[in-house]
Amino acid sequence: MSTENELFSAVDALLEQVAQDELPPPAERKRLREAAGLSQAQIARALDARREAVGNWETGRAEPRSPKRSAYARLLEGLAERFPDPAPGPAPGVEPDPAPGVEPPQADAPSEGGRTRQPESSTGTAPESFPAPVPDQQPRPAVPPAGDTAGPSPVSRRAGARKAVPTATPPAAGQRFENGPLAVVDAEDGQVVAYCVGGLVLDVPAKSLAALVEWTLHEAKLGQPKLSGPGKDADPLLVLTEAACERYGLPTALTEEERITGRLPEGHKVVRQLVRAEWKLTKRGFGPWARIYRPARGSERACVQLCVPSWNALDTRHWGIAGQLPPAELARLLGTYASRVMTPRGSTAVTGLELMTALHPATRASEPDADGKRHSERNPGSLGKEPVDCAPCEAPDGHPLLKGLPRFHVRGPAEKLFEEAYDWARPLTDDECLRRSLVGIDVNMAFAAGANGLPVGLGAPTYVRNPAFDPKLPGSWLVDLAHVDLSRVRIGKDKWVELDASLLPGPFTPKGDRPEGPAWYATPTVAYAQELGYEVRPLEAYVRYENGRYLDGWYNRLRDAYLATMADLGVGADLSPEDFLTAMEGYRSRDPELAIVVAAVKATVKGGLGKLRERPRGEGWRPGEPWRALSRPTWRPDIRAAVISRTRINLHRKIVKHAAFTGRYPVAVLSDCVVYADDGGSPLDLLPYREGKPLPGGFKLGVNPGLVKHEGTQTVLWGEGVREQFKAPELNLARYIKDGTVTDQDNGE
Repeated sequence: MSTENELFSAVDALLEQVAQDELPPPAERKRLREAAGLSQAQIARALDARREAVGNWETGRAEPRSPKRSAYARLLEGLAERFPDPAPGPAPGVEPDPAPGVEPPQADAPSEGGRTRQPESSTGTAPESFPAPVPDQQPRPAVPPAGDTAGPSPVSRRAGARKAVPTATPPAAGQRFENGPLAVVDAEDGQVVAYCVGGLVLDVPAKSLAALVEWTLHEAKLGQPKLSGPGKDADPLLVLTEAACERYGLPTALTEEERITGRLPEGHKVVRQLVRAEWKLTKRGFGPWARIYRPARGSERACVQLCVPSWNALDTRHWGIAGQLPPAELARLLGTYASRVMTPRGSTAVTGLELMTALHPATRASEPDADGKRHSERNPGSLGKEPVDCAPCEAPDGHPLLKGLPRFHVRGPAEKLFEEAYDWARPLTDDECLRRSLVGIDVNMAFAAGANGLPVGLGAPTYVRNPAFDPKLPGSWLVDLAHVDLSRVRIGKDKWVELDASLLPGPFTPKGDRPEGPAWYATPTVAYAQELGYEVRPLEAYVRYENGRYLDGWYNRLRDAYLATMADLGVGADLSPEDFLTAMEGYRSRDPELAIVVAAVKATVKGGLGKLRERPRGEGWRPGEPWRALSRPTWRPDIRAAVISRTRINLHRKIVKHAAFTGRYPVAVLSDCVVYADDGGSPLDLLPYREGKPLPGGFKLGVNPGLVKHEGTQTVLWGEGVREQFKAPELNLARYIKDGTVTDQDNGE
C-alpha cells in the first residue's frame, strides 16, 4: 500500500505535467494555426497524428495525449509569441455586450448541446470561408423525433468567430435550414456524425437508415430555400461515406448486376426496412441517387435525397476526385455547389434540368375565387405540367411520331432537324505551314451564353405552310440556304466584305458543309442567313407562338456560380487580357476542390441541355415505343436545338469578324474551341487589340461566358506530324490542342 508521501508525490507529478502541457482554448488553437498559415495536415504530419485529430483538438471534441500533447503545447506556445491575439475577448466569466440592435440571449434559453467540431480542408483553407446557403426565414415548428432517434437534438455549433461572407446571411436559431443544404454522413469510432457546410459537425443518434431519414427531416435542420416564389424548398441531401454505408447495412460497392440495373434489389434488407417504416422510393429505386419519401400532406414535404459516392454517384468526368475526399472536404465542395447552383438532385445533367424547373415551377396558386379559395394554375413562363409533342422533324430516330417510317429508313436534312455543335477541320495552306504555332482559343460557357436572352417555345408547335420568316419566332423551318455565299457577306447593317469561303466553315451544318437543298433549321440559323445579307423563303415551319426567355434565369444563376468560383480561384472578371492569361495559368492548383466546382458547373450547363432530348436508357425499349423521358414537360428537343444553333452561330459570327479584320482563318473548330495558325504562341499575338480594346463583335479574352481563354498551343510541325501519322489530312486538331496528346484516329465522336 502506498504511503501518504508517495501519493502526494504522484499528485505533484501530475500537476507539474498539466502545468507544462497547458493548452489554450480550442478556438485559440485554430486562430494560431491560421495566423501562421499552416494547415491541419501540416501540423498532423509534424506531430505524427491524423489530420482529423488536429481538427478535433481545435474544436474541443478531443484533447491530445502524451507525448503529442507536450509537442502540441510547445508549438502553440511558439505561435502565440509570434502571433499574439490582436483582439482578445472578454475575461473569463464576463459576457460580451451584444451588438447594436441584437437582443442578448435569454438566460433560460436551452443551450445547444452536443460536441463542437471544426474540421477543415486539407488544402489549408477553412471551410467557413465559403458562402453558406441563405437560410429560409420561416421558422419550422418543433417536431418530436420518431423511431430510434429519441432524445434532444444533438446539434453542435461552430467554434470561434466565423469569417464574414458578404453573400451569406448568418442563420438564426430555429430556422428550418440553419445547418445548410446537405451533410456528409460518416461513422468513426462507433459514432455517426454529419459534416455540414461551414465546418459544422452534428452527432447523429440514428441506428438505422429509416431512423436517419426521420432524424434528417425532424432534427437536422437541413435543406435549402426555394429559388422561385411558386416553387418548393429543396429537400435535404445526405451523402453517405463507405463507413456510413457499412453502419447502416448498405454495401460499400454495387455488384455488377446492381451497377447495370442502377439499384439495389427490392429484397435487400435495407429496402425492406424502409418499406416497413412506410417510406417509399421513386421509380429508379435505391441507387446511387436515391430519393426516400412519404406522400406530401398539404404543403409539408417529407423527402430526403441520398448520394452514395462509392456507388459512382459522383461521376469522375464531372466531379473529379470528389468521391474520394474526406467528409469535411466533400461537404465543403458540395455545399459550395449547392449554395451557388442548387442542392444536387442526381448527376450534373439531372441537376441542370431540375434547376430549370426550380426557377420556373410548373404551377402557382391562383387568385382567390368567389368562395375565397385558391387553385393550382399554370405558372406563366413555365413549360407547364404536361408534356407536349415535338414536331416530326424535331423527333429523334425511334420516336413514336416516326413509327410509320420504313424500318431502315434514314432521314435526310429535309426530314430531320440536325442542329449540333461544330466538328470541322481543313488542311493548312502553304502560308499557314510556314507559321510557327497552332493556337487554340476556347469560348467560356459557350452553351450557357447561347441560352442567354434566347426566346424558346413554351408550348406545342403549330404547323405553317409557306410562312414568312420571323427571326423573333421560335420554331423549326424548312428552307433552302444553298445560295448563301460566304465569299461575300454583310457585316453590320450595310457593310459588305469579301472572304475566302474555302477557308471558312459553313455556318449551317456541324461539319461546315454547304447545304445542297432544303433542310430543317432552328430560328437562329435561318436568322443568321438573313444577317449575312441573303433572302430566306421557308417552305414549311413548325412555330411556337407561345414563347418566352425561359432559360434566362437558368443562365444567370449558372453564370454567377461560375464567375464567383473563378474569382475565388483568382480569376476575376475585371482583369486585363494579360493579367487574365496569367491568372488562368495553374488556377486549378490554387484550390483543387473549387476547381472541381467549376468543372461541375460547366457539366451542369451541357448536361442540362442534353437532358432536353434524353434518349432511351435500356428499359427494354424498342423503336417506335415511348420511353420514360417523353413523359416530362422538360423533354424539349426544340429548345436544345435552338440553344445549340445559337451557340454555333455566335461562334461563326466571331470567326467571320476576325477573318474580315485580320485576314486569318481557322484551321479547326470543335464545339467551342477554334484553332488558328500563328507566328506567336499566345492568344495576345493572335487577337487584335487596339489601345486595350478588342475587335468589336470578335473574340475577346476574359472569364465571362461568351469570352475566350487560351485552350493550348502546339507547333505547326506537331499538327502536320499527327495528321501524317494517322493519314488524315483533316484530322480535327482542336480535339488535341490542349496538351498535344493524340490517342487514336479522329472518328468524329
